[in-house]
Amino acid sequence: MFCKAFPRLATRPLRSSKLLFTPPPPIRRPVLKSSVGSSSVIVLAGIVGGTVLGYYLLDSRSSIHEYVICPLIRTFTDAETGHKLGIFLLKHGLAPRLLDEGINDHADVLGVSVFGKKLKNPIGLAAGLDKDGEAIDSLFNCGFSYVEIGSITPEPQPGNPKPRFFRLGRDDAVINRYGFNSQGHFNVVATLRLRFNAWITKFKQTHTADSTPYSNAFQSGKLLGINLGKNKTGDEVQDYVQGVSRLGPYADILVVNVSSPNTPGLRNLQNEAKLTNLLQAVVAERDTHLKQNLLGSKPPILVKIAPDLTEPEIESIATSVKQAKIDGIILSNTTIQRPAVKLLTSDEELINQAGGLSGKPLKEISLAAFQKLSKYTKGSGLVLVGCGGISSGKDALEFARAGASFIELYTAFAYQGPGLVAKIRDELVVELKKEGKTWQQIVDENR
Repeated sequence: MFCKAFPRLATRPLRSSKLLFTPPPPIRRPVLKSSVGSSSVIVLAGIVGGTVLGYYLLDSRSSIHEYVICPLIRTFTDAETGHKLGIFLLKHGLAPRLLDEGINDHADVLGVSVFGKKLKNPIGLAAGLDKDGEAIDSLFNCGFSYVEIGSITPEPQPGNPKPRFFRLGRDDAVINRYGFNSQGHFNVVATLRLRFNAWITKFKQTHTADSTPYSNAFQSGKLLGINLGKNKTGDEVQDYVQGVSRLGPYADILVVNVSSPNTPGLRNLQNEAKLTNLLQAVVAERDTHLKQNLLGSKPPILVKIAPDLTEPEIESIATSVKQAKIDGIILSNTTIQRPAVKLLTSDEELINQAGGLSGKPLKEISLAAFQKLSKYTKGSGLVLVGCGGISSGKDALEFARAGASFIELYTAFAYQGPGLVAKIRDELVVELKKEGKTWQQIVDENR
């Protein structure tokens, strides 16, 4: 039967049973590495990579902010939306900080005494960026020793119609005609009160009952300024007086802004008689009603003036300031001038937008006006603050040699990002050490 079913096998000799029934070799399975070990390596690499990236993003010195993040924001947003996005990120702590602050401040070289306090460096932030005081602490964390919020008007107002903010990217400049858009005194006071209470609670947990915070910055060597404006249809004296009484409790410095070009008639307040009357009323309000801020200090009063003034007008402002016995002057605000077209390379349509121009093209205009002002205030004891087109340590030193106790930035900070503060600080240290001088010595020689 077998032979019939398999005829070919029937003719072959049978193999030995030993060979015929030899079992097949065992299946060799590949040896796998521990999946647990591999996962651990991946997780560890992710943690290390994330930590490094996070540290890099959190460090304001990182070039990614100037060369990647800020350009991306400018690419995908218009000027005002980009401004709002920046404040949103700062407000919610999604912003880098100067990580070596407190370790490598160079306060011995850069420190400067103003109003009985000492700033650890002379780099401040001008008003206009944080209009409603929403991002104060994040801005201080970028390395600024002075942050000025505002301008803040008594009543909330929307400002001018949009569009009202324009980037002149080729010129590192902007034009704005915001028109004092503001949440108003009471909304800002609510924000400042919440911040103040939170900081006081923290302070009490680590200090004795009789200790007092250094300033409303709640950081040593730093000061908070509040810039006061008037409503579009407000009273040219009472609007500022109300600002002193309502916002003064939270300020280390109060600034009277009479120089924005975007509120009708505001710059007329730079007229000698009007300015003297206004400043005297503000000083009287501080001395008789405010008396001191919540930390027990009397906030000094500064006035912020425009760069678009003739020398006689600058001289008359210096006279008004002395008569009113305020404490100092900030020069300058934005300019309504447009430098020669050959100096501005942005599109003509942008250049001709109405509003105040700020950024690099403003620097020469502002510095020239500042040098004239210094001539009429030298030896008076007034604190002068330089502002307008400053974007480097060299620029800052030019203002110091013209009599500035400290300087303020705005537009350059918006373009270059949070690393600008550290950059200017480092440049100043190098230049001053070459000269064998401190910033304070430069200031004392030129006041």
